[in-house]
Amino acid sequence: MQPSNSLLRLKKRLESKVARAICDYRMIEDGDTVLVCVSGGKDSYTLLSLLMALRARAPLDFRLIAMNLDQKQPGFPSDVLPAYLAKIGAEYRIVEQDTYSTVKEKIPAGKTTCSLCSRLRRGIIYRTAKEVGANKIALGHHRDDIVHTLFLNLFFAGQLKAMPPKLLTDDGRHVVVRPLAYCGESDIARFARGMAFPIIPCNLCGSQANLQRQQIREMMADWDRRFPGRTDIVFAALQKVVPSHLADSNLFDFHGLRLDEASPREAVGDDGADSGHGDKMTTQAPDGSGWPPAKRSAVGQPIMMTVGQTRIT
Repeated sequence: MQPSNSLLRLKKRLESKVARAICDYRMIEDGDTVLVCVSGGKDSYTLLSLLMALRARAPLDFRLIAMNLDQKQPGFPSDVLPAYLAKIGAEYRIVEQDTYSTVKEKIPAGKTTCSLCSRLRRGIIYRTAKEVGANKIALGHHRDDIVHTLFLNLFFAGQLKAMPPKLLTDDGRHVVVRPLAYCGESDIARFARGMAFPIIPCNLCGSQANLQRQQIREMMADWDRRFPGRTDIVFAALQKVVPSHLADSNLFDFHGLRLDEASPREAVGDDGADSGHGDKMTTQAPDGSGWPPAKRSAVGQPIMMTVGQTRIT
């Protein structure tokens, strides 16, 4: 059965966003071996499909190895992923380890299992990457996951931190990349349905309605319904960080900030509360460079909304 024109257009759009993320953050380079983590969910299936399509015509030579961790959940269909991966011609490795029993034993009923489960998975993924000689590890987190993580850390941990598109593991042996960083979850869900991926449900996280992440997901869904484009704008903000307008002295030398009497400038507003409107404020950093930098990457277009009598762009 031939894919519909709408599915082909969606595939092209997703491939373009993945290619742009890979280029923007230099996620994959010539000669890389990339371990692609495939859980059996829509995100990881989409990730593998798009990376395989891009590799077929990329000017780079890199190797993809799909990896699935069989956590021995009751009723897990262990034959589904090997059959699918063999069908599409993917090189793959299935790792079997009973983390399910460990999580159930250590975490009391009704409590969130995500933290322990993710730590166990992460250790196994890093070990497998070392065994197969992979220097990169590709995860299926998308734009919405990154934004949700920002608010999770903001509201529940008191940190201004999200998921980076690219990071170095603590041991310095692998680089973790998130090629779906520019892709929205709704597009991924549509693509997964159109491709009829054999989705495998997760009994550990999906069944826990009291998760903080679920609360954030519902909050963002409500925002996007009332003010379309909020998720896009929040993600764009992550690419336009201005340390001089925050309060972390580790990121900006407030202590060393002082007037430059040799070259006085015209006075400008100093509260930073206009969100970029009106007079622009240039802060002189101790090393002599101005902030913000002249070159910034843009994602999406400004979206206008009205809250009460105030118009916000």
